[in-house]
Amino acid sequence: MARYPSDTLLSPEGILAMSSPKVLTVARIEAAKPREARYELPDAGLPGFYLIVQPSGYKSFALRYRVAAKPKKFTIGAFPKLSLEAARKLAREAAVAVARGEDPAAEKKAAKAKRQTTGVPQTIEALAALFMERYAKKNTRERSWQETERILNRDVLPVWKGRPLDSIRRRDVIALLDDIAGKHAVHANRVLAAVRRMFSWACERDLLEASPCFGVKAPSQEVSRDRVLSDDELALVMRAASALETPFGPYVQMLALTLQRRNEVSGMKWGELDLANTTWTLPASRTKNANEHIVPLSTAAMHILETLKTERFAGSGYVFTTTGKSPISGFAKLKKQIDKLITAENGGEPIAPWRFHDLRRSGASKMPRLGVTLPVVEKILNHTSGSFAGVVGVYQRHDFQDEKRAALEAWASLHGRLTEGGGDNVANLGEHRAARQAALK
Repeated sequence: MARYPSDTLLSPEGILAMSSPKVLTVARIEAAKPREARYELPDAGLPGFYLIVQPSGYKSFALRYRVAAKPKKFTIGAFPKLSLEAARKLAREAAVAVARGEDPAAEKKAAKAKRQTTGVPQTIEALAALFMERYAKKNTRERSWQETERILNRDVLPVWKGRPLDSIRRRDVIALLDDIAGKHAVHANRVLAAVRRMFSWACERDLLEASPCFGVKAPSQEVSRDRVLSDDELALVMRAASALETPFGPYVQMLALTLQRRNEVSGMKWGELDLANTTWTLPASRTKNANEHIVPLSTAAMHILETLKTERFAGSGYVFTTTGKSPISGFAKLKKQIDKLITAENGGEPIAPWRFHDLRRSGASKMPRLGVTLPVVEKILNHTSGSFAGVVGVYQRHDFQDEKRAALEAWASLHGRLTEGGGDNVANLGEHRAARQAALK
């Protein structure tokens, strides 16, 4: 007796042996729940056409037939990435090929073997390398390719090292994410995004039949943040930054003064700076919207840069570096140091939870009280939505450089007044470094 009832399909005996088969419908497919063991739902409208439901919930279409009295299975594709209508059409075409004496499954297997001899990646490491080289680093929409590469190298490849590409299953992805989510739920979301994009890219190029990320949900529900630091909190952060050694203290100050993104500031290079004209030009490759962005440098920001020019690695490519070869990192440790200083100055009371990105949001929220208009704030933040969305963004070509410079100077002056009780800038913050560093000991 055949192992599966479907082994005898496409024969009169097999059709008679079936117990009340039903026509497959989208509703029936969506209602099919996973069980402890895999099972198949036949389609009464096309003998041999089946929906296969795995214990993981993964659903795929297949056609069962016989060649020389031997049972064969031709895998068609996964649902819902492949619709029922499209799958049934492919099944009919395969059934016609069987009637002509052909073997669709064998032909598919031969095509796969041919691909394996023509440079197609066979392991997860090979796929990751190909994905980074051919897609992530070249696609302008994948602007954070360094972060994607870091996630793959640190969180994914060590776990799946040496695994054949087609051996990665949905349960492997879930296990990987569950382990990461137990330590850092939000980061698990980032890992899923990177892995999903890599496997989708592989499917688009016929390197893989189906993505193991299909149907996997983000481990953590993320809530849009709206944290804005009060004036007192902002002053505490800046005073704490003044107590830290170079380049970490100046980095936090520059983050607050320019209102640019964390990685944009940490990756600042001397070659991006025009100190004579007091501007910082972020190349398109380093911005979120892939547009070149010119940031006017306030007097306070210039003071920080002039100080850093005398530091040990001033001749290296990066402004904020401890090695001369790469930008600073260890932001979690840096944040803990700042929080410790804030708590010490605040009478032993920590402020409400905050992140470095909140400095950017706080600046954008406080600038209007300085008379800065919303379009100028958006230009400082390098936003292309809001006031400059749609047709406005196409025809509005004013660069707002003078307005941005005036706004950032006013913002730096506010920092000085908040931090030092009346100063015009933050250049004198370093005078209090020794006293505040004692709080770190």
